[in-house]
Amino acid sequence: MEPRALPIEINLHQQSRILEIAFDDGARFRLPCEYLRVYSPSAEVRGHSPATAKLQVKKESVTITDLQQVGNYALKIFFDDGHNSGLYDWQYLYKLGRAWQPLWLDYLDRLKGAGYARGGPDPFEALKSRGELPSELPEGVNEEGSVAPVPGAAT
Repeated sequence: MEPRALPIEINLHQQSRILEIAFDDGARFRLPCEYLRVYSPSAEVRGHSPATAKLQVKKESVTITDLQQVGNYALKIFFDDGHNSGLYDWQYLYKLGRAWQPLWLDYLDRLKGAGYARGGPDPFEALKSRGELPSELPEGVNEEGSVAPVPGAAT
């Protein structure tokens, strides 16, 4: 994401529990509330080091009750389970959107490794079943965020 993209549209879809964010570089992300909650940037979730991070469980039905923009750099998200201590800056939200697949699979693996199983449908599969893509990247940018080579161009 060079230079840093800025959001131009933010929509909370309460019924489907999706936060949709469009950025000025053409990227558009649809992020489930559960995904945002389990990847909260708060110290409560992340810990003060990877060793102190706390695995979030039983967040399948969490919803967002409020969004507040913080200056020109972040969103404060209020969840219905009372969590509201993380600031999601634009770069972090872009990363969550761009890398949703490996991050979500990592979360599912960590749940399984801890002996937990999610209840309910996978929110990303539900999106795709409705014909919605979790991530729409600008042309020429790949899932890792780097510029993809142009076919036939000299390297």
